[in-house]
Amino acid sequence: MRAVRFHEYGDRDVLQVDEVDRPEATGHDVVVEVAGAGVNPVDTYFRAGSYEPFQLPMIPGVDVAGEVVAVSEYVDDYAVGDHVVGTGLGMNHFGGYAEYAAVPEDRLAHLPAGVDLVAAGGAGVAAVTAWRALVDHAGLEPAESVLIHGGSGGVGHAAVQLAAATGAHVVTTAAPDYHARVKELGADAVFDYAREDLADAVVDETGGVDVVLDHRLDDYLQFDAEVAATGGRVVGIGENDPEVGFSNDGVARSKDVSYQFMSMFNTPRLADPLAGVAYLMGQGDLDIEVARTYDLDEAAEAQRAVMEESILGKLVIAP
Repeated sequence: MRAVRFHEYGDRDVLQVDEVDRPEATGHDVVVEVAGAGVNPVDTYFRAGSYEPFQLPMIPGVDVAGEVVAVSEYVDDYAVGDHVVGTGLGMNHFGGYAEYAAVPEDRLAHLPAGVDLVAAGGAGVAAVTAWRALVDHAGLEPAESVLIHGGSGGVGHAAVQLAAATGAHVVTTAAPDYHARVKELGADAVFDYAREDLADAVVDETGGVDVVLDHRLDDYLQFDAEVAATGGRVVGIGENDPEVGFSNDGVARSKDVSYQFMSMFNTPRLADPLAGVAYLMGQGDLDIEVARTYDLDEAAEAQRAVMEESILGKLVIAP
């Protein structure tokens, strides 16, 4: 089969397409013919060596979706012909930037009939992170308000839909060009993240936010405390600068604001939130926006775009 690999750590130019053996269904693995593999910032961190994969050369790609073509004798819940979505690859298991991928069954979920496989390839990290943040960590409940920073991004646009499906009042930020589409996805209010009175606008809309999903803690840690309601919950999923701190932590303390920092890779069993994500996709409550698709030869360009461009939704490699 053809697969994207990097033989050493480095910039995007270390990515190359190799002819390699098709994986076999051993242990508790399921072999999937890849229809789509989401392109995520974390894929670039593994390639650069910021996060170390288990071996070199390495096939990148945390996400995958497609049709099952082989099943280990130890696997009972999947059969040839099933449509599946998976995530959590690319670190201790070869990833999805390939024509076929072997995926552990505990990192897979069945896809309902009719779900687009290419779009599902972009669901994994984005939608599972949103699920873990809002459902598992924040415990978002109907009629609560939620602020989602970056509602047009991969995680953000999934989180907007997930929050809307719970019955929450959804407030988000995005560049003006994306406001109309983000509202169609379920946001009740969308604000330009660059506006100077953003905090006032959020508080005027919500009276104080019950839950905040923040992907840029270095920019918004203090902001989150200022817009939170008493007892508010902030879930942090990332930052550009690791030196994150408050300018006035008393604001958070005066409101009993709680902070939870998380990584999807700490999920005890990825199959569980994946099943919820797959169900929502099947019900039409979660639509993974595919901004652009790439073939295997274009993996380097895809990784450039995911780090450098403003995109609504997901970039997906479709072998």
